[in-house]
Amino acid sequence: MTLSLNLLAAAPARLNPLELFLQADIVVQAVMIGLILASIWVWTIIVSFSLRMGKLERRSSDFEADFWQAEEFDSLTSSRARKDLPPARVAAAGINEWKRSTQHPPVDREGTRSRLAGMMESQVAQEADDLSTRLGFLATTGSVAPFVGLFGTVWGIMNSFFQIGMQESSSLAVVAPGIAEALFATAIGLFAAIPAVIAYNRLSDRVNRYEAKLHRFADKFHASLSHELDKA
Repeated sequence: MTLSLNLLAAAPARLNPLELFLQADIVVQAVMIGLILASIWVWTIIVSFSLRMGKLERRSSDFEADFWQAEEFDSLTSSRARKDLPPARVAAAGINEWKRSTQHPPVDREGTRSRLAGMMESQVAQEADDLSTRLGFLATTGSVAPFVGLFGTVWGIMNSFFQIGMQESSSLAVVAPGIAEALFATAIGLFAAIPAVIAYNRLSDRVNRYEAKLHRFADKFHASLSHELDKA
């Protein structure tokens, strides 16, 4: 009884995450480190992807404004400063197919229209896939991190029961530290998973809206090329 009172008196007055980590079992520590690294990478993706999308949306809007006012589409899309823009690559795919389909008369108008639509739609899909590649890590972290944290919790609780058997005592002073360390692993798992899920949903929606904008650009350009075909 005296030992239990001494342990309770020596217990910290408030929760100390660093102490919980240092006192945890090596397996639980490994789980915590993995989750912390995953959380850092999640936030890196969130910040970098948000900045990238903001810059890409602004540059794409400027490109489209210049594109519809240009007299020579080919020169605009082939400039080095524009080649890394998704709408420029979509337009370039349409222009390249236009050149291939119209260089040898007579021109098959319906076949050309179909190939133009197919090439630009394929490029739009490629651009959307390239943008959403890094978001897969957010989805994986959001779905897996809670279970990884739960594994650390289960391991820590098992270790607590082992300590009960070793010390032949089931007092709160014996059980509480191990359970607290175990639950801390679950907390870190949730800390990594919740931002990942929220960010994945928001950023995926942003990519979908950008893809829809590319589709509208491709449809408008396709209509413009179709008018040129009618004049050919």
